[in-house]
Amino acid sequence: MRLLHTMLRVGNLDRAIDFYTGVLGMQLLRKRDYPDGRFTLAFVGYGEESNTTVIELTHNWDTEKYDLGNGYGHIAIETDDIFATCEAVRAKGGRVTREPGPMKHGTTVIAFVEDPDGYKIEFIQKHTQ
Repeated sequence: MRLLHTMLRVGNLDRAIDFYTGVLGMQLLRKRDYPDGRFTLAFVGYGEESNTTVIELTHNWDTEKYDLGNGYGHIAIETDDIFATCEAVRAKGGRVTREPGPMKHGTTVIAFVEDPDGYKIEFIQKHTQ
């Protein structure tokens, strides 16, 4: 078995795709409308679905906004240079909600950004050994 994807419901699909591709540097892997169900699915990721885990962005045509609730945590992305990554996100109009630094009660360097729908994305500094 392997993890295939994580699904996020988004209010504005074009805005979400722009964020994940333009700000986070993912690729739009595929997109398909389902007119009978009134929804569109778009898959984004850093590699092909055949060998990496991706994100499924689901847009229900009649829903502009979702209540994220308190059960969702975040998506984590490893980065070689967390400081440069946060600066690049900021330069592209993304929102950094926690600046890079050690996590509480630990030494792992993390940062958080937020997508246009309010979903949290954690950056984790890659360990060099």
